[in-house]
Amino acid sequence: MTVTSKTNAISGAAFATLLFIGLIMGANHVVARIAFDHGLNVTAAVLVRSLVTAVVVTLIVYFQRVPIRLTARHKKVLPAIGLLVTIQSLSIYSSVALLPVSLALLAFNTYPLWTAFWCRVIYGQRPEPQVLRAMPIMLVGLALALDVFGAASGLGAKAHWGMIGVGVAFALTAAATFGLTLALTQNEAADLDGRVRTATTMWMVGLLTLIFSQVLGELHWPNAVAGWWGLALLTIFYGTGFTVMFIVLPRLGVVGNSSIMSIEPIFALILGWFILDQKIALIQIVGACLVVGLVIKLGLRKQGK
Repeated sequence: MTVTSKTNAISGAAFATLLFIGLIMGANHVVARIAFDHGLNVTAAVLVRSLVTAVVVTLIVYFQRVPIRLTARHKKVLPAIGLLVTIQSLSIYSSVALLPVSLALLAFNTYPLWTAFWCRVIYGQRPEPQVLRAMPIMLVGLALALDVFGAASGLGAKAHWGMIGVGVAFALTAAATFGLTLALTQNEAADLDGRVRTATTMWMVGLLTLIFSQVLGELHWPNAVAGWWGLALLTIFYGTGFTVMFIVLPRLGVVGNSSIMSIEPIFALILGWFILDQKIALIQIVGACLVVGLVIKLGLRKQGK
């Protein structure tokens, strides 16, 4: 979870790094879908992914001798962030298991609107004019991408939403909880080192997911080799993406440009098309590009404009 401040020009290497993160995070969800199609359930995926990432980031914190200074405010807000990220993780993977991967990620990419909403509701912060102007356009793009009237699918609205409704609900739940996570992070924990925050959050996500798995039912593991490969790759991709995000990006000085990684749904669209044979109509692609373009534009804006 990055917190943007101001945007500076970036080098070609830095830009390539941002695109790389977007690519592997998109690939993470594509291989997750392969694992889900071969027996893995969502709680098992989140559990393994989170605990492995927690171990890796904790080792980074240890070997880099990152100072751990938790204030009383941090101790109050970090458990809330951990719970929210757990809900977000379970929700987005549930959406990926039900929808074409690109559409699940696209609906999730409405999180900047949710962030603005929560900042307004909780902290009384007025949304910036650019965010307000982008809201209706982004919603139109999302409507096109999701084919809300069922025209592209030829099924009609009722039948189409009968197929995608639950998956979209999961994706929007993930977006809402992630938006709230960003709002809390920006206002309550921005001064805490990102590596420490990530390690703490991932440990909590792993623990809470383990508890949820005992309440909701058993962990289900892959029933085929392809599923085990999917689990291994989603863990590697997710862990690599987070490690690069919190270790490499600050050194490159491009944290303020990290919204470029929102190209993730486009990468997922391409990978899903070739690997999973998940195809969507041209008008849906136009809607997807509109949403992604606006998310990147909002992320690259100068604050306060």
